[in-house]
Parts: sequence; structure tokens; C-alpha cells
Amino acid sequence: MRYVALLRGVNVGGNNRVDMKELKAAFERAGMEDVQTYINSGNVIFSSGIEDRAEATALLERVIVARFGFPVDVILRNLDAMRATVRALPAEWTNDDAMRCDVLFLWDDVDTPSVVDQLRLDEEIEDVRYVPGAVIRRVDRKDAPRSGLVKIVGTPLYRQMTIRNCNTTRRLLERMEG
Repeated sequence: MRYVALLRGVNVGGNNRVDMKELKAAFERAGMEDVQTYINSGNVIFSSGIEDRAEATALLERVIVARFGFPVDVILRNLDAMRATVRALPAEWTNDDAMRCDVLFLWDDVDTPSVVDQLRLDEEIEDVRYVPGAVIRRVDRKDAPRSGLVKIVGTPLYRQMTIRNCNTTRRLLERMEG
């Protein structure tokens, strides 16, 4: 099974420092194959014979604590799930100077279409789409400071997701397929 592990809250603001080479080695020692990391924000693409996502997630979270000395929450997505998420991204949505587009990857316990209502996103300035496993949203850069997403930072719901921009999400899928 081909997976991407999305680590929450590593290498952000100097906190929870995780060296990607060491992370790759830790995954390999845990039996993962074809391991590669992508950028410094905690994205690990790998193959594994473990088909149970919960089992694989628990193993990787234990490996990370053992190697780095602090817990890191991990979301795993297999190739089919990543394809579905990227397919839901309109081609014209991008992350650039004019537009901000993010994919909010959700933990299972908040993965429901009603999560969009809990996010309190501003439909006047933000376009929002739910796809199983994620919420995709885009906003013009000039309006980003007024985004409802800013209001949920630090809330329990915010701790139930990890965010990647749409460009990174698309590249992760490309690497999974490559």
C-alpha cells in the first residue's frame, strides 16, 4: 500500500524540530519501504504491507516518539484517498501571490461534511468544499486576514487537522504516483 504520512505541527516556529533525514531513517527502521520526505513540514511518502491505516498510524506515532522524544500526530492517506482529494481541487485554484488555497486534512473523528459549518469560514470571501478526509478552501490573498480559518487556530477542532497548501498536496500525489 502506498501512503503519505502528514505530520502535524513539526518544524513550525522552531518547535517540534524533526530532521527529515532522521525521520526517513526512522520510517525505514520501522519497515517502511521506498521512503521519501517532501519539504520540511513533515510529509513522508512510503510503501508498506500494513493495510490497516489505524495500525500503521499507531506504529509511526510510536516510532516518532521513540526517535524524537515528543509525540507527533500523524494522518495517513493512501493513494486512492489522495487522488480523490486532488481531483476535488479545481484546476484554477492555486497557492500564489493572488490566491491562497489550503487542504485541511481531517482526523477521522471530525471527518464529516458538517465540519464545514464548525469551521466558521466566511462564504462571502472563501470558497469551501468538503471531500471525504479533507476540506478544501480558497480565498483571495487580500481577504486572507479576514478568513474564518484564522478564528479557529488554537481550538480543539484545529487540533484535529493538519493543513497543506494545494500546491504541496498536488506534489505529494505526483510523488506518490511516481
